[in-house]
Amino acid sequence: MVTTSDFKKGLVIKLDGAPCLIVDVHFQSPSARGANTMVKTKYRNLLTAQVLEKTFRSGDKVEEADFERHKGQFLYADGAQGVFMDLETYEQFEMDAEAFEAIRYYLVDGTEVTLGIFQERMVSVDPPQVVELTIIDTPPVIKNATATAQTKEATLETGLTLQVPPYLEIGEKIKVDTRDYRFISRA
Repeated sequence: MVTTSDFKKGLVIKLDGAPCLIVDVHFQSPSARGANTMVKTKYRNLLTAQVLEKTFRSGDKVEEADFERHKGQFLYADGAQGVFMDLETYEQFEMDAEAFEAIRYYLVDGTEVTLGIFQERMVSVDPPQVVELTIIDTPPVIKNATATAQTKEATLETGLTLQVPPYLEIGEKIKVDTRDYRFISRA
């Protein structure tokens, strides 16, 4: 059991029998004398992928989920689904098409990921924060281009399309931030 004072982003608690990842937590001081501090949370149900909100009173106890994080690896895309392997047990898991769609553009075969395991079932996959991908299509290099304010569109090997500086060419590897879909630097 964990109390509301232990709540922080990334903690996985059990609500209504499902593992829920705390996405945001906010402590609100009471406005009346003798009132309890309120703990407002935004969480994602890892079984249904719903993002919900719930308010707790300070001191409330919640069961911590039997949730484990394992090192894993993306093996391949099987149609619209993704196939992953737990690098500790070598067990393979399939991720359904809807959940896989959100991360598919960051994964090439062999990419290391973090798997969320709940009751021996994979419920989440976290890609690395930065991935290296190769540019497969972009307009030609602009002469005398600098990195200031000019960008052009580039398509990467996974099908992801994003804005990059104008001096990059087809075949170059770049680093991409997976949290906000942006170019970071050359690899």
